[in-house]
Amino acid sequence: MPDDDLLHLRAAGTSLVLDCTGGLLPRIVHWGADLGPLTRDALARLALADAQQVVSSSIDGPVPLSVLPQQSAGWLGTAGLTGHRDGQDFSTAFSVRSVRPESGEGPVAHRLTVDAVDGHAHLALTLEIEVTRSGLVRQRAALTNEGDRPYTLDGLLLTLPVPGQATELLDLTGRHLRERAPQRHEFTVGTHLRENWRGRTGIDATLVQVAGERGFGFRTGEVWGLHVAWSGNHRSLAERTPAGVRLLGGGESLLPGEIRLATGERYDSPWIYGSYGRGLDELAGRFHGYLRDRAHHPRSPRPVTLNTWEAVYFQHDEAKLKALADAAAEAGAERFVLDDGWFRGRRDDTAGLGDWYVDKDVWPDGLHPLVDHVHALGMQFGLWFEPEMINPDSDLARAHPEWIMATGGRTPPTARHQQVLDLGHPEAYAHLLERLDALVTEYRIAYIKWDHNRDLVEAGHSPLGTPGVHAQTLAVYRLIDELRARHPRLEIESCSSGGGRIDLGILERTDRVWTSDCIDALERQQIQRWTGLLLPPELLGSHVAAPVAHTTGRAHTLDFRAATALFGHFGIEWDLTLASAEDRARLAEWVTAYKRLRPLLHSGTVVHGDHPDPALWLHGVVAADRSQAVYALVQTATSVQSPPGRVRLPGLDPEAAYRLSPLAPGDRPEGPTGSKLPWWHGGGVELTGRTLETVGVQAPALFPERAVLVEARRVGA
Repeated sequence: MPDDDLLHLRAAGTSLVLDCTGGLLPRIVHWGADLGPLTRDALARLALADAQQVVSSSIDGPVPLSVLPQQSAGWLGTAGLTGHRDGQDFSTAFSVRSVRPESGEGPVAHRLTVDAVDGHAHLALTLEIEVTRSGLVRQRAALTNEGDRPYTLDGLLLTLPVPGQATELLDLTGRHLRERAPQRHEFTVGTHLRENWRGRTGIDATLVQVAGERGFGFRTGEVWGLHVAWSGNHRSLAERTPAGVRLLGGGESLLPGEIRLATGERYDSPWIYGSYGRGLDELAGRFHGYLRDRAHHPRSPRPVTLNTWEAVYFQHDEAKLKALADAAAEAGAERFVLDDGWFRGRRDDTAGLGDWYVDKDVWPDGLHPLVDHVHALGMQFGLWFEPEMINPDSDLARAHPEWIMATGGRTPPTARHQQVLDLGHPEAYAHLLERLDALVTEYRIAYIKWDHNRDLVEAGHSPLGTPGVHAQTLAVYRLIDELRARHPRLEIESCSSGGGRIDLGILERTDRVWTSDCIDALERQQIQRWTGLLLPPELLGSHVAAPVAHTTGRAHTLDFRAATALFGHFGIEWDLTLASAEDRARLAEWVTAYKRLRPLLHSGTVVHGDHPDPALWLHGVVAADRSQAVYALVQTATSVQSPPGRVRLPGLDPEAAYRLSPLAPGDRPEGPTGSKLPWWHGGGVELTGRTLETVGVQAPALFPERAVLVEARRVGA
């Protein structure tokens, strides 16, 4: 038996065992907890122990589930490859030509490349399977047409099997201003499909599709999760068959006829990521570790960012904005971002998109006076764009109506008074690149808030109206890559009606996401909690809003708003020129605390407490060496129980002793009248990490929609 027919790839507590015997596509024997070192003989015995029994009324032999399932092998679940050659070659039977394992580099620990061919269907397949240093499994496929006639690809799905103890599913849904809402249900027989046709990742998209042991939490239960790293149409599914097979799968969703491969042409699938963990925290930590291992992950301290949107909206006035910049600098802001409303004809959201020239009616001297003022205050300058969109009421739309995505003969319905600029036209792409490049150069822009405020409806490429979402997605990737190649120090935020384009495809070329257009601190507690399944805090844009939230009408204390923003990439979106002197001074205290804590918050391990009271949340960040941790205790609603009882603090070194104490400025437990909590008001308490996680400490009673901070420091550290 060749040495590369049975493979065991290990990293960071994860094992992936692959069976490549018999010239068949790889089958995953085990994906999950680390099995420790295994000899070749032990791997063979494991594969033998995993062999299926043939039962009545089934195929006369075992039905192997490969990473790309094929009906030719007897698989009758969701097919890995669907397509045809004018009605023929609809089913494939790939045979492997080579299996090439090698060591990885950068964030990748192990890499496996498998080349296969179907001589009858005249198709070649290349599979790449990797295990990252953080323990993620990721895979992608390339399909090449080797026939003399075109091949129409309808879909390509890659899978990861999960064991029988995965009996419960968790995925996420949502809407504008309420992204990342969890939903849980039983893993029943059949297919649970989450398919997205919005042309962007989607506000309602599931960030990670999770299967796990019944009742799993952040700290308990084995869990397996899958993410599709693609910013266009995509699908992820959880499938269970009557034969006992359970799997997670994902890939791009293709419009009819969208991928038609001519002779020699190739389709590359997006990367599909899998993460295993004991509890959701460990699952998320593998994603966080992978992102932090990348060479291009943001390394500089994440600057305190003031964004002007909820401060001035479209009402741009040089004197007002300079005063806002002064107030921002006084509070400690390090970056000033001018949002929507600066370009030609843009007095509201009905006109101007596409005309990326500074509006001389509002800015007669251009943006230079404001940019110079911001720079003189020691802050970076950033600017808002929505490059992929166009208002019908714009000079660009009037000059080039053929650049609007449409199916031919009609235009799609507008959304937010806009259409989509078709970057499949080389001229449209070149025009947009020139405008972005020119403005970044002229105004020394350090940061772009890159917005995308509508779904792609009937996204056709003119003049024939052929499907254009796949090409549009790749064009956006190329556009960002080219702009950053010209401006290597430029940082870009992915914003899309807030959290509508969050995935590891766009994150390969951007530096943070705008987590939601809703900055209501209560809503943000949940939105950030679940977006954190994929992204670490330093990539989550999180701002302190005005006392009354623009999107919900709720009023929150400054301390609750700031304590929520602290556990992300901290910023401000509030007209500070209208804030009281007391509020501005208090905000400056929180900014100072963020600057002091961000080395920990943006490098440590994110943890959550599985507290039995749904109204009481605990989350925090533990330093990589476990010398220090910061926790937030959040009262999201009124509890049935008062006082709240104990909370357990996870993630610390069980053998070490820690000094636990309230952390300023989040050390004011506003709550019902009563006696003082002894350990809190007595200056802290010293306990071991094991005791803090196993027994915990009494929590202070809080009013609803309040939060406090505690710090754990290892004694003698």
